[in-house]
Parts: sequence; structure tokens; C-alpha cells
Amino acid sequence: MKAGGQYLHLLTIDLPDGKISRMMKRKVNMSQGILIVDYGSQYTQLIARRVRELKVYSEILPWNAPEENFERFHPCGIILSGGPASVYEKDAPSLPPFVLQSRVPVLGICYGMQLLAHTLGGRVARTNKREYGPAEVKITDHSALFKSMPERIKVWMSHGDRIERVPKGFTQAARSDNSPYAAMADHDRSIFGLQFHPEVAHTPLGKEILRNFLFEVCECNGNWTPESFIEKTTKEISEKVKGEKVICGLSGGVDSSVTAALVHRAIGERLIAVFVDHGLLRAGEKEEVVRTFEQSLGIELKVKDASAAFLSDLKGVTDPEEKRKRIGRRFVRVFEEVANELQNSRGRIKFLAQGTLYPDVIESAGTSTKTARTIKTHHNVGGLPEEMDFELLEPLRLLFKDEVRQVGKALGLPDRIIWRHPFPGPGLAIRILGEVTPQRLETLRQADAIFLEELEKAGLYRSVAQAFAVLLPVKSVGVMGDGRTYAHVIALRAVTSEDFMTADWARLPYELMEKVSSRIVNEVPGVNRVVYDTTSKPPGTIEWE
Repeated sequence: MKAGGQYLHLLTIDLPDGKISRMMKRKVNMSQGILIVDYGSQYTQLIARRVRELKVYSEILPWNAPEENFERFHPCGIILSGGPASVYEKDAPSLPPFVLQSRVPVLGICYGMQLLAHTLGGRVARTNKREYGPAEVKITDHSALFKSMPERIKVWMSHGDRIERVPKGFTQAARSDNSPYAAMADHDRSIFGLQFHPEVAHTPLGKEILRNFLFEVCECNGNWTPESFIEKTTKEISEKVKGEKVICGLSGGVDSSVTAALVHRAIGERLIAVFVDHGLLRAGEKEEVVRTFEQSLGIELKVKDASAAFLSDLKGVTDPEEKRKRIGRRFVRVFEEVANELQNSRGRIKFLAQGTLYPDVIESAGTSTKTARTIKTHHNVGGLPEEMDFELLEPLRLLFKDEVRQVGKALGLPDRIIWRHPFPGPGLAIRILGEVTPQRLETLRQADAIFLEELEKAGLYRSVAQAFAVLLPVKSVGVMGDGRTYAHVIALRAVTSEDFMTADWARLPYELMEKVSSRIVNEVPGVNRVVYDTTSKPPGTIEWE
């Protein structure tokens, strides 16, 4: 995943008029792409997505990550995200020394721009009139970021502070009615700032601005493709594993399937895939996964029934974080049991491969930040025990869901694997609010199967990113057969999403919802009410727990 050149500033030339020419640059080695410094913006992940859509690798680091995390990264450019803070607040987020010391091009967005101005000697002030929402800016410098742009463009603003004086060496690049410096530029040092957000769809030419930064300013190479990822990752797996054996936790979803396919390509028969039946599966899940996996990938597959152990661990547990942690710990212990069982015939198994994705890492606060908040612990990130017999292999750890699907397609996986809706590792345990019992599992299984069956019959399975049923920890009064009932409530959830970092609730046809509701109430014992979740992400998450 090499993308562009790291720049080394070599020398300056004194011109006759006393001015200093633009520093000469030379590519000294291949870099890792664009480093995005996160200041808490709701759009930070969207910046990473937009950069990757332009075929340049990007990675996010929080502004207060340990210094060594920055030093390991050799970017061709740096983008500073927006954020809710003001540069004048006590303990306001600051600029990591690495940003300017690296001497690569820098683009500050919103708070990132204000921070650059403040750090380099400009003046930032609170405005009398804040700018939130659509605005129009006039471009006054058509070089670099705004190359080939019209004189006026529509943008999306979201700020209360503004730049009133730019630092020495900077000039105005764009202005709006409320911001004399809607954009600023220091061409000699290749440092730029935008008061608006180019990463959002509400800035129609935003992607072109980012394209200019990546290719005109940073001179990145647009070689971030599924094929380049596969080539690089299989080489890394082979070098790390060497002659050792790997066990891969398989759920049957695209994440674990792509992980297994990558590892198998790298080390061949030294991979053993393990499907754990934890008793928290959907109806017919085990049979479908085993059939699809063996027919499509031809990789050795072990099936382990550990349902009794998982259900025992969950007995009496109602807290969702505790559920995830217990399930994560039990998964590892089961993999260790399987490895021990294989010890005599196959020898020591050193590595455990799993399909951890970038959203899992971010939501579990696994980005090495001192201030990151845990949204929820993913069983395969924060839920793992501190001590285990394996070293982890997580080849998809820096990919978004849609990128995993692209890699799966490039690997030749069938559509029924690539487009299968995500199913969480903890299974139905986090779709049952409250205690998990065999009876409650069966109730949810039946309702969930009806919802997915009707969704496929209506030809809408591929049009939604994820759909499932949730069993609520409440009962409601109903009337069935002229008699009063007091029974369970089922919530239905269906969302549309590209990367699962954000999602919107799916506008399913009323006729479909009516049919699903009627079938669940009539066919699932103990249920008398069905509701539909119309919450986006954010503020909600996709799963309920």
C-alpha cells in the first residue's frame, strides 16, 4: 500500500531581490500515503474515505497519539481534521511536532486550519456571525488546491471562529461573506487551510479540491487498489508467519472469509479455518456457512460446537459490554482448545487470524489516543483476554467494509459471500437486550428468519447494507383471538451504508413491513408486537448493543 513520495527539503536559493525561492523537493522513498490527524470531527472518517476513493492510502491518528505512532508513518501529505474545540480554549488540542517537522504538504480543514494559523503566528477570533451550513466562496488563488475551479463554488461551513490575520508567508486563497480567509496558502512550504469541509457531499467540488491536494501538491501515486493491497498483504503475512501454522476464526461473513482467503494465499495448507458454533447463530447459519465455505474456498475447515460453554458464560448477564467481553474471551479459549486438539497431528499453531476492520478498531478506541471514548467493545478488539496462546493476524485492520468487499471480489470470492449481510461475532447475544436464554434465542431466531426471508423475496436484500431483528426486554399488552395477551416486542432494523461508520435507516415499503409484522406475530410464539427502528448512525449505532 505504497502511495507517493516522502519529501526531503534540500536547500534554498537566494534570489537577487532577496526573496527565497520555493524549496526544492526530492522523493527519497515510497510513503504510506496520507496521514489524517484527528481533532474529533464527525467527518474525520469521511476524509479517509474520500482519500481512499481517489486511490491513495490514508490512515487516521488522533492528535495526541504517542510520538512514535507518528514517526512510523512516512506520508506524502498530512490532513488536519476539523473539530469542536476553539484554539483559545484551555487544553485545546494542539499541533503534533511531527506535522511541521516532516516537511511534507499539509492541509488544515476548519479547526485544522485555525490551529495552523494560531500555531504559526496568525490571529484567530470568534465571529459575530457563525457559519453553519451551505455557503458560497470566491476563489482568489486558482493555483494548487483550486486549479481549474470556477471563480465561485458552493461549500459546507461549520465553524464559530475564523482567521482574521494569516501567518507570515500565507496569502488569501478564497473568501466568503463572513470569512476573509475561507482558504489560505503558503506555496513555499506547501501548507494550506480550508475553513469549509471539502470531504462532505454538500461541497460539490470538494473531491476535486482533495484530488488537487493529493496529486498536484503532494504528488501521491494513485495506486491504492484491491490488487495492490492483496499483493502487499500476502507478502507481509508470509514474512510474519514464516513456517508457522495459523488458525482462522471463521464466521461465514465477508470479513472472516476474505481474511481466510488472504492468509491461504500467503501460506497455503498451513492455514486451518475454524467455525465455532456458539449457540448464538441465526436459523440455518452453521449449515449454510459450512456448505458455502467448503465449496467456494477449498480450505480445511473445522467445526467446533461450544454452545454450552458460551451460554453458560452468559447466564445472568445483562450488561452489553460484559456480554461482548465474555464472548471474546470464550472465543479465544475455544480456539486454544482446537489448537491443542490439533497439536499431535499438525504441530504447534502460533497465530490466530481474524477479520477485524477499521470501524471495529475506531469504535473500540483502539487508535492509541489518550482521550478516545469507547463506543462499544468489539469482541475481537477490546474483548480479547490479555493473555492468550496466539499471536494475532489482522490483515483487514485498516480497511472499511466496502474495501473488504472489493478485495473479496479481486480474490474471486462468490457474490453470496461478498454481499452477505454482516453478522456480529457475538451473534444474537447482542440482539437480545437483557439476559440470553435458550428460549429467548429461539424466539429471536424465528423472527429474524422471517424478516430476512421476506426481504429476499421482495428483491431488497442487496439494497440494504444490514437487516435484522432485535428482542426487547419488555412486554406489551395485545389482543389475539378475542383474548388479552402480554407478550414480547420485536424491533426490526434495516440500514443503508457504504462503510458502516455512518448509516441511515432503510425506507422499506409499507407493504413489506406489514407482511413481516403479520407473519412474526402469527408465527412466532410469545410475540404480539413489532416495531421498526428509524434511527440513523449517529446518533445510534447499527447494532442495539
